[in-house]
Amino acid sequence: MYQVTFSEQSMRELNRLDKLAQLVVIEPISRLTPEDLANPREPLGRFSRGGKTLYRLRSGDFRFYFEVSADTIHTHYILHKDSLEDFLFRTRMPVSEQQLFEQHSKFWKYLETLTTSKK
Repeated sequence: MYQVTFSEQSMRELNRLDKLAQLVVIEPISRLTPEDLANPREPLGRFSRGGKTLYRLRSGDFRFYFEVSADTIHTHYILHKDSLEDFLFRTRMPVSEQQLFEQHSKFWKYLETLTTSKK
């Protein structure tokens, strides 16, 4: 068994959920074994970024991005699967949180213009 720790961003995301939903979302990461990490299969994936080995785990509507050190899983990010932030993280686009917010707002406004222009 691993000890699971969470970054500030991860805790903010979890705290948005009620207690029961939190338990459901974190259950898959709390069950991970060394064998799972050695041979990742869906919903678990492994990739390298910046010289580090990172993992992605889907849990319901969320994706956990984490790394493993000895007996600790440190969750860097918990992102909603349909969010712009998750897309940008998966596609390796380096942006700040402020840029994410600005792009997110512009992205949705852009989509609204597409739907309203077809009416």
